[in-house]
Amino acid sequence: TMQEYDIIVLGTGLKECILSSILSMHGKRVLHIDKNPYFGGEIASITPLEQLYKRFKCPNPPSPSMGRGKDWNVDLIPKFFLVNGPMIQLLVHTDVMRYLDFKVIEGSYVYRAGRVHTVPATEEDALHSDLLGMFDKRRFRKLLHFILNFEVGDHRTHQDINPKETTTRDLFKHFDLGPEVMEFAVHAMALQHSEDSLDQPCTESIKRIRVYLESMARVKSSPYLYPVNGLGELPQGFARLSAEHGGTYMVNRLVDEIVIEDGKVAGVKSQGDLFRCQQLICGASYVPHSVKRVGRVIRVICILNHPIKHTQEASSCHIIIPQAQLHRKSDVSISMVSCTHNVASEGMYIATVITTIETSNPEREVQPALELLQPILQKFVSIKNLVVPSEDGAKSQIFVTRSYDATTDFETEFEDIKDMYHRITGTEFCFAEARRETVFFDTADMCQVLRSVICNTADKYRF
Repeated sequence: TMQEYDIIVLGTGLKECILSSILSMHGKRVLHIDKNPYFGGEIASITPLEQLYKRFKCPNPPSPSMGRGKDWNVDLIPKFFLVNGPMIQLLVHTDVMRYLDFKVIEGSYVYRAGRVHTVPATEEDALHSDLLGMFDKRRFRKLLHFILNFEVGDHRTHQDINPKETTTRDLFKHFDLGPEVMEFAVHAMALQHSEDSLDQPCTESIKRIRVYLESMARVKSSPYLYPVNGLGELPQGFARLSAEHGGTYMVNRLVDEIVIEDGKVAGVKSQGDLFRCQQLICGASYVPHSVKRVGRVIRVICILNHPIKHTQEASSCHIIIPQAQLHRKSDVSISMVSCTHNVASEGMYIATVITTIETSNPEREVQPALELLQPILQKFVSIKNLVVPSEDGAKSQIFVTRSYDATTDFETEFEDIKDMYHRITGTEFCFAEARRETVFFDTADMCQVLRSVICNTADKYRF
């Protein structure tokens, strides 16, 4: 049999599902095929716990102390959402929020000299922070005030700073703040994972710190949200949206061949059927010869029965270890969630250590982070190639998603979605394009939606 579609999508990773749902909303006929029996691809949540042990070929089964296996949903690639970040805006504009519940992550921390410290992101935090000296506290508050008022197009907000010429390093010097303050602000607030950004124009750092501060102002305990039941809920939410707009889904279905005619994609053969298309979106595993390796990432998933030390017994948190603290070129991150997010059994925690690999001994690179988590009941080590498409898809009309990097927020993934959308459609991505016909949002509405979906555990987390 043969059927015709505008676009075929291979794999149900988050980026593939987002693109298929937005293109379905535009009236495109979309067919989505996945060789796996589950949604999520690389970014899947694994349940029950026994399945995770099987996946990582652990010789022994989970300990009875870990509770019921079905209480676990373990993300293979954990990432948090910034409350004011673009991915939350996308969830609101597409109305996928109605399928999800979120909880606030309880703490945001940065590592210095062997221990973790709260990231000071409010005036009160700055006043009490042991990361800031007495004179730095006032200067840092001035910097935060400047960032929150800064507008690229309004010279009155620039305070004698030329944003096109002033680097991030110069910006901190301008406020008389030294390298230690710059380190936690750039790495733990701007979430820039290497030193490259310090000598770039400061507008990007200002924008990213501002998103952090505004996110923090909304939920108080940290700027991060995480979906109840794990990230596996997200691809399914976007798949539902695509199906509502006519998208067709086939999971647990093998792809035999990608059909090319005159150097351009013409269709996909799957289990004896031919599905024709004009464009193809897929993950790297479907076209291994069309990607190139640009690095490697190590993720160590750790099961704990205790919170992390020096985090005020937080049941969830985000920790950045700036690269200079470990004499590295890239940061090490720790993201921790627990039974409060319906991803682990009562009294249990999942902490994942992530970094870009720089040596031939990746586990040694993350050892200082693992020491912060001791004692660890069980760890699962994953080492993945970081791959990018070797061509832009203009000729072949095959558009390949980049693999997930070592960052613990969704900024780079959103940039990949925007870039792919532009290459696929020829137009720039904007949120108006991703808006359901029945939904009209302004900023106030967005706050209302966020209030309704975030299941906060205490009144202090109210907006």
